[in-house]
Amino acid sequence: MTRTQQLLQTDVLIIGGGATGLGAARDLAMRGIATILVEKGDLTHGTTGRYHGLLHSGGRYVIKDPQSATECAHENRILRKIMPQYIEATGGFFVTTPWDDPDFGDKFMQACHATDVPVQEISVDEALRREPALNPKISRVFEVEDGAADSFMSAYGIARSAREHGAQILNYHFVKGLIREGERVVAAEVEDLRTGEIKRIGATWILNAAGAWAGKIAALAGLRVDVVPGKGTMIAMNHRMVNTVINRCKMPDDGDIIVPIHTVAVIGTTDIAVPDPDVYGIEPDEVTFLMEEGEKLIPGFTRYRALRAWAGVRPLYKQEGVTDDRDLSRAYVLIDHAKRDGIDGLLSIVGGKWTTYRLMAEEIVNVVAARLGNTTPCRTAEEVIPGGEAQQLYWLGHNLAHVEQHQAFGELICECELVTREQVLDAIAQSGAANLDDIRRETRLGMGPCQGGFCTYRAAALWSEWRTARDHDVHVPYNGHGNGQHQPDASEPNDPGTELLRHFLQARWKGLTAIMWGDQLRQARLDQLIYLDTLGIDLLPDAAGEDPELVTHHPAIATEYHV
Repeated sequence: MTRTQQLLQTDVLIIGGGATGLGAARDLAMRGIATILVEKGDLTHGTTGRYHGLLHSGGRYVIKDPQSATECAHENRILRKIMPQYIEATGGFFVTTPWDDPDFGDKFMQACHATDVPVQEISVDEALRREPALNPKISRVFEVEDGAADSFMSAYGIARSAREHGAQILNYHFVKGLIREGERVVAAEVEDLRTGEIKRIGATWILNAAGAWAGKIAALAGLRVDVVPGKGTMIAMNHRMVNTVINRCKMPDDGDIIVPIHTVAVIGTTDIAVPDPDVYGIEPDEVTFLMEEGEKLIPGFTRYRALRAWAGVRPLYKQEGVTDDRDLSRAYVLIDHAKRDGIDGLLSIVGGKWTTYRLMAEEIVNVVAARLGNTTPCRTAEEVIPGGEAQQLYWLGHNLAHVEQHQAFGELICECELVTREQVLDAIAQSGAANLDDIRRETRLGMGPCQGGFCTYRAAALWSEWRTARDHDVHVPYNGHGNGQHQPDASEPNDPGTELLRHFLQARWKGLTAIMWGDQLRQARLDQLIYLDTLGIDLLPDAAGEDPELVTHHPAIATEYHV
């Protein structure tokens, strides 16, 4: 593969395409500061796309981490205003189960009031009326302003807004090195993983917003950032058995929360330190533990169908003297390497939560803007992300209402998540998806009960149809009726369909191996029959070759856990 070098220059280079990096890109661009963001995978490929989707009320941290609690409570209100289309107002309960200290509730209430976290105690009868699946033996219930957030779609919305204000966002760009001139970091060398092109991006300031990978990025400049990658394992259940976020009323611990998000409920999480954010696994005892803890909140939980297990890594900043990962603060830390290390031109921001991404971005951008002499104030707490102007929060029937409104029943590519042909084509043609997993992140393709069993081959065929038509300069209509001018042929040279199928199926398989019993085992067997016995996917030749537009597996973006 030919490697050339392209020279780019900007005021600020951001490393990391998670929520914080994207928030900083939007903030900088809104202040008129030239900005380039690079991300080694697709947007949300890291921790942002691998958490349980909770919009924090702050309740989980009121006793152990009051600063984080107050920050979450404040940002919760802001995010509901600036991105309502990505947030569901589920509300949250903190419940005292027979396994919890009944006196903890009083401490919890006092701490909520002290940290500005809205809370009220409601009767057990009222809680059970609203959530009849809850354990009837709970003794106390406290209501907070938790919510559910779509971290995938919100990231694309933030990115679109940043681009509209002039930011450049380059996904699948891997940082190979940071370049120093004396005591200043002046540029980064990055590789476009789709073309092999090497780019040198010069910048007045570089922001290290790589999350759990922030330590690796800092090391490229010979600096140290002590990040503890804290692995958190979660399980998505087939039923949304509650419509309210359910927390155990106790000190934060493993397996003490259930989050209803879209059509599923997610139980989590564990907290286990791992040495490398790119290499971690899910152990059977983690799954067993989470299922058993779910039983304490919802009797019969273990009899529900588990759809998928996955894990993400928290970017926890390591302070001196802290030995237990649960004792590491969830607050964020801004590191000015000029002040701490004597190396100018680089700032790192680590820690925090998805709920506080905007606040983290504002703080680091304030520092950069001041040093660039830019006095434009931050507007991200007031300016609504496009699409949220109507101030309508997401609701569970949103996708069905869209399908009914557009009479798109015959256009469904993924019936489980109600993803239409138009949405898939838009992800391919407009959003620059490099593989089916990218489409999944933008549309939820393959995230339902069949885990891609029926939609993967349709999406791959649609990709081939679009690509073949594009190469022949033929328009692919979004109405699903075809154009009659050119039918795709999967055997054409460099057709990526086969490799797309294999990559996506393998990614889905990784999330199934840990929870394959009962109905989900039967579903996996059905998927196997479809793809091996009927389609013969294992017998098809690899036609992708060196297709520069197809990104499947590359060591630089291999953040899928290993099994």
